[in-house]
Amino acid sequence: MSSEILEHPFKPLVFKDSEVLILGSFPSIDSFDKAFYYAHPRNQFWKILSSITSYPINNRDQKIWLLKVAKIALWDMVQSCSRDNSLDSSLEEIEVNNLAEFLEAYPSIKKVAFTGRLAEKLFKLHFDHVEIETVYLPSPSSAYAKISLEQKIAVYKEKLVM
Repeated sequence: MSSEILEHPFKPLVFKDSEVLILGSFPSIDSFDKAFYYAHPRNQFWKILSSITSYPINNRDQKIWLLKVAKIALWDMVQSCSRDNSLDSSLEEIEVNNLAEFLEAYPSIKKVAFTGRLAEKLFKLHFDHVEIETVYLPSPSSAYAKISLEQKIAVYKEKLVM
């Protein structure tokens, strides 16, 4: 296990009128390198959101515009940790972001959606007292192949109510 503590490399993407906060666990190595959420070329996150919103995702600006128009905020549960690879199972020495404070600062957010079980588990462990609707979304990682991309799109559309 790497003993180096990694700090989350970028800020949340959030707007004054965001209504849904999508939380991952911690950026992948590719996301770290590209300083942007869900940056691994095989990650299906942006493809899923583009499919349910019909907005293009050809570059970073279009992805940010999609979030703004769809009233979605993005962030991660983990503020810092050590790890060997991009898998959630390799995260150790975890410090979480202060989601209670964040949600207080953005009262328009009415729902928190998790793109992984670790993010959901950490939220429940540290912020179970926060009264907000929560939903679990299937991992957008292409490595999560229990359901097809089409099935993921259908679940995201239903749970995010888009």
